[in-house]
Amino acid sequence: MKDCTFQPKIHNVFFLSVKLRKHISKDINDILFKIRVSNHLFSFNISADIISCVEFNHDGDLLATGDKGGRVVIFQRDPSSKTSNPRRGEYNVYSTFQSHEPEFDYLKSLEIEEKINKIRWLKRKNPAHFLLSTNDKTIKLWKVSERDRRAEGYNLRDESGQLVDTSAISTLRVPVLKPMELMIEASPRRIFANAHTYHINSISINSDQETYLSADDLRINLWHLEVTDQSFNIVDIKPTNMEELTEVITAAEFHPHDCNTFVYSSSKVFEEPEDPTNRSFFSEIISSISDVKFSNSGRYMISRDYLTVKVWDLHMETKPIETYPVHEYLRSKLCSLYENDCIFDKFECCWSGNDSAIMTGSYNNFFRMFDRTNKRDITLEASRETAKPRTLLKPRKVCTAGKRKKDEISVDCLDFNKKILHTAWHPHENIIAVAATNNLEN
Repeated sequence: MKDCTFQPKIHNVFFLSVKLRKHISKDINDILFKIRVSNHLFSFNISADIISCVEFNHDGDLLATGDKGGRVVIFQRDPSSKTSNPRRGEYNVYSTFQSHEPEFDYLKSLEIEEKINKIRWLKRKNPAHFLLSTNDKTIKLWKVSERDRRAEGYNLRDESGQLVDTSAISTLRVPVLKPMELMIEASPRRIFANAHTYHINSISINSDQETYLSADDLRINLWHLEVTDQSFNIVDIKPTNMEELTEVITAAEFHPHDCNTFVYSSSKVFEEPEDPTNRSFFSEIISSISDVKFSNSGRYMISRDYLTVKVWDLHMETKPIETYPVHEYLRSKLCSLYENDCIFDKFECCWSGNDSAIMTGSYNNFFRMFDRTNKRDITLEASRETAKPRTLLKPRKVCTAGKRKKDEISVDCLDFNKKILHTAWHPHENIIAVAATNNLEN
């Protein structure tokens, strides 16, 4: 829009950025993994890691990230940032654990990547936290707990933990709990495997907090969190003859309040009648839904295709009630985007806590935010150069033709290796998380 004055009051933007540098050496995929959290910059040298998902827990105090190396990193909000004026969103590393390892399917001669595809938090019922994580084939339930005391004074073991001679025991002692340095422990409680033939792309926990669904390209299964060896197939779109396959499941999610309602998207759903004059070779590709999310109220949902975000009223199936163009300026670049495979990128989308705004990612490390109330939008950039702590981000604009203004960037100068695929919004505050990937080939 020409008169774009929508400037969301984001308390802090939490950037997860990854740089991939290829060298002519043994460490050809050596990655400098830098996470900027408010005033903190965490650096890790990790082999072949790219952030693949981000997810706030239900109160927003924890943020979990999964990466291509099968690792889960959990960040905890700094308590002082919640009482400061203005409130800030400062997060520190809370726990890190290896969720999945690479595997090999000997029957199908296929490698199973350790990459974390999705993370979903369960609502907290006790001092511990529980979350589900999944790679292409296996879903795991993790318990994350704190331990700040240890038992001492055992009768059958000495202080080093070694067994003692029972004949030398003359008195009995009552073990006591003594303070120790805080430890964060992550332990797998359930492993749900061998139920998906194809790659898992979605998991979603039901509002009853007892069941969850998992979706792959052609099927959706329903699980109980206490049962690991049995699931129920509730959607199956696999044709008898695979040569007749015309669509795949791309995303699935449970309704936030109705335990008997869920939604799934495919490469051929939610289609609007298209003007035949606008139809092209790329029409079906760019109309494929990459993500779908219910609103927090449960009344609406959003779907993200390649060029737009659409808002749907659950009471009206015929057409979306709102459509927001994300990067319409790329329509003229579809041919080159097809050649470099960027047209197949799967962008996520998310709601603000009060459903008044929508966020999704784009290229050049841009991300877009849409104000549903005032029908205004803004483009911001997630980069270490422009996003210093507590700095108000300047809106970015893309110039498609004509003379470029000072603060604009030409559509021909966009870096398609820099992309924001994964986004998350704090459930109650204006704090957002975006995973910005920067793949550089030197």
